Amino acid sequence: MTQISDVAAHVPADQAAGSLARTALAATVGTTIEWYDFQVYGLAAALIFNSQFFPNVDPVAGTLLAFATFAAGFLARPIGAIIFGHMGDRIGRKSTLITTFLLMGGATLLVGCLPNYNAIGIFAPILLVALRLIQGIGLGGEWGGAVLIMTESGGQSRRGLLGSLPQLGSPAGLVIATLVFAATTAMTTSEQFASWGWRLPFLLSVVLVLVGAVARFSMPESKAFSQAKRENAIAAFPLAETLRTQWKEVLLAAGLFLVTSGGFYVYVTFMVAYGSINLGLPRELMLNGVLVFAITELLIIVPVCAFSDRIGRRPVFILAAMFTIAFAFPLFWLVNTKVTSLILLGMAIGGVANGVLFGIMGSFGPELFKTSVRYTGASLGYQLSAALGGGLTPLIATALVKWADGRYWPAPAWLAGLAGVSLLAALIAPETRSRSLSGDESD
Repeated sequence: MTQISDVAAHVPADQAAGSLARTALAATVGTTIEWYDFQVYGLAAALIFNSQFFPNVDPVAGTLLAFATFAAGFLARPIGAIIFGHMGDRIGRKSTLITTFLLMGGATLLVGCLPNYNAIGIFAPILLVALRLIQGIGLGGEWGGAVLIMTESGGQSRRGLLGSLPQLGSPAGLVIATLVFAATTAMTTSEQFASWGWRLPFLLSVVLVLVGAVARFSMPESKAFSQAKRENAIAAFPLAETLRTQWKEVLLAAGLFLVTSGGFYVYVTFMVAYGSINLGLPRELMLNGVLVFAITELLIIVPVCAFSDRIGRRPVFILAAMFTIAFAFPLFWLVNTKVTSLILLGMAIGGVANGVLFGIMGSFGPELFKTSVRYTGASLGYQLSAALGGGLTPLIATALVKWADGRYWPAPAWLAGLAGVSLLAALIAPETRSRSLSGDESD
């Protein structure tokens, strides 16, 4: 956690370095574990859920059904944004983050204990969807609190850097989830993995949740929310006020996030299924590709977000969105070669592009909203994009490729289209780097 120590060195004079470092640690560790829980499900949906919960259909149809349960969690995320956005704007960022964390961890643990279709029939996929919905509700409230606890606690000149730290949780959680899945598949035979091995990554969540809970309970409340509470500047009904005063910002945030939500799952979920099923590549190779993607994303987030503190959020985001459009088809050309080094190269480049876009949103998103509705507004914008672009992307891309008789071109076209929408939103959005997040200011 050397990056957290670096942040502590740049805090303003009135902010205790130890307090901010403790907050940064809790936010980053907590989001890492939350994303681990969410990504483990995505990997399992691509690799094993078709045979465990939908065994009576052909492999492609089973994959579609598995991705449908995957999408269910995303459809629930706006609900979580509304519920926990209200709680975060009314009660506080810290208590809300603790609640979302425990909710997500409990649902993930129960997935690991769930009987499959052969054991309880149709109730197995029904319960799987129910637990996925709970996961989605929990994650829907997690992100907003994590980025707000950082961006509202540090100095304006370092807000891009501070906001990037919770964003590390997504690739870090994916790295851990991929390594755990890779280790599990390596240590078990195909029969053992199908019988009980796939459950181990979910059951590991109980250990991670205990670690994260300790970190979350120890962190302080954000400075901006504490000030708003002292000044009695708390919205009575945050959702109503958001929709009345900042609905345009919600739509802008949703548009900006569309490529990070959908693009991410082109790389880490659809690509695993496409490579292993359509191209016949080894499952381990595709997992290694996901791992490379996550590592490059992890490495790029902090430096590029620190750079945005110097030149602004918009120019960095616009350049990365344009690159994503240009790279969509070359990505699939590289994967379709079936050459290991070229597949890993494509995934690495994708990780850099997606890392820039996702990292910037850790500050760009919250900066669009005023303090009294910031949790609700930022969360709702992100989770709407997740529901529309994230969860549906593996399902849509798989269905489009099947519709095209196995030809790959609809998948990169979908990725480029998502990036195009986000590029348009960035061109419309204002530059927010110099905005104050104190009090109830929105500009």
